[in-house]
Amino acid sequence: MTRDYSETNIYIIGAGIAGTMLSREIREKGIFGNVIAFLDDDSNKIGKLINGIPVLGPIRQIARLVRIAAKDEALIAIPSATPESLRDIYSVLKDAGFSRIRLLPNIAQILEGKAHLIQTREINPQDLLGRAPVAISLKESLSYLRGKRVLITGAGGSIGSELARQLLSGGAERIYLFGHGENSIYQIDRELRLLQEGGVGEKATIVPVIGELKDREYMRFIIRQLKCDVVFHAAAYKHVPLMEANPVAVIENNVFGTVNLLDACLEAGVKRFVLISTDKAVDPVSIYGASKMLCEKLVLDAARRSSGASGAKTVKESYMFVRFGNVLGSRGSILPLFIDQIKKGGPVTVTDRDMVRFFMTIPEACSLVLKTGGVGINGESYLLDMGEPVRIYEVAEQLIRFMGYEPGTDIPISIIGRRPGERLDEPLWGKAEKPVQTSYPRILRLESKTPTSESPLRDFIASLRSYCFFDPSDAGKYRDRAALIRTLTASIPSLGEIRHE
Repeated sequence: MTRDYSETNIYIIGAGIAGTMLSREIREKGIFGNVIAFLDDDSNKIGKLINGIPVLGPIRQIARLVRIAAKDEALIAIPSATPESLRDIYSVLKDAGFSRIRLLPNIAQILEGKAHLIQTREINPQDLLGRAPVAISLKESLSYLRGKRVLITGAGGSIGSELARQLLSGGAERIYLFGHGENSIYQIDRELRLLQEGGVGEKATIVPVIGELKDREYMRFIIRQLKCDVVFHAAAYKHVPLMEANPVAVIENNVFGTVNLLDACLEAGVKRFVLISTDKAVDPVSIYGASKMLCEKLVLDAARRSSGASGAKTVKESYMFVRFGNVLGSRGSILPLFIDQIKKGGPVTVTDRDMVRFFMTIPEACSLVLKTGGVGINGESYLLDMGEPVRIYEVAEQLIRFMGYEPGTDIPISIIGRRPGERLDEPLWGKAEKPVQTSYPRILRLESKTPTSESPLRDFIASLRSYCFFDPSDAGKYRDRAALIRTLTASIPSLGEIRHE
């Protein structure tokens, strides 16, 4: 049944540029409801009219006086709001009786004054649990992509899809959405086209590509055909406990998929390559972490190969990786899991009361990755400044309260113990690495004391191949997970530290 918006009253929280742009768009389209008032705390705006709409305030006082009907909506249009202020505004609006609260996210396109109604969405927990993101001008950061052909692997995933959304503002000629899951690629392809129709970004040609990284000849073919200038490699199997149970699959997909992609990019002359990496690659204790550590080394090896035997850094090619910790709300992460557990009445399962993780929102991580891709140097390693670590137990408590319950009283929290491949904390850099400040906010460069020579790395990767791909001359190794783990552990000692056999 089609919803009737004729009686929907919309209150826009924030009478700044973004709010006034949204009010104008709502009035012009005339199908989403009627903007009744702006709510704002700025004494210079309170009592005035903007586009014929009154500005009321302060927000906390006036919200208690507004008579809220069932259809009424609140639209928060303060892109610069911190999570702390959003929590306060959200609490006020919920107490006032608003059942539907939408948000104009804090992203660089909006900070540049381009707000569109299609960018609004339901407010969610990660909006309130994160830290204040750094303001990055996407138009400036993405200037290196203007007129270029950009490919994103894993484009249907949490990171890949957000990279694609932000790339709409970069002036790229084409955006290739590469993935092996047709549903996720269909969804992001459709979303980007709707955003473009809603006036977001520039008119890049969007090209969905269904393919398989593990198919070496296909990757050589497709990269050559697409004539990519830049590749953001976000595709990976990444669910730690699941990958512990499927070690051959994670090495086959993550490691050999990256080998195939890098070789294809070097052969086709791709100028810029950015690997999305993880803190789990540091002294890895999981198969997933080990796979990403090998991917980091493979990218640095490709950087050496691209610049010749001397290893000299050139501006012709730039192959690098960007490492960061957990992102709030990604698929398979704790927030969606916790939300599902709360909806069914609990318990919310936490592995250890003292477990901590570094967290960053997906939009901020992607903005910084895109920035790094433009300023990064060939053969260098980069780390995003993740701020202070957060206790998972406290995240569970905050999320329970966000959803209107009291932890321990309404929704129990159960400590279930660490699972295979997990540790209490995740270091962001290893013993042989040193983070160094760059001139760009929240982007660090990693100095390595022990550069990896290419021959041992290639020999080691070659030793893993028979476990993943059938070789008649070495048939006994095929899919032998125990032997694969022994081979990995022999070269990556940290894997044996907390493994549960």
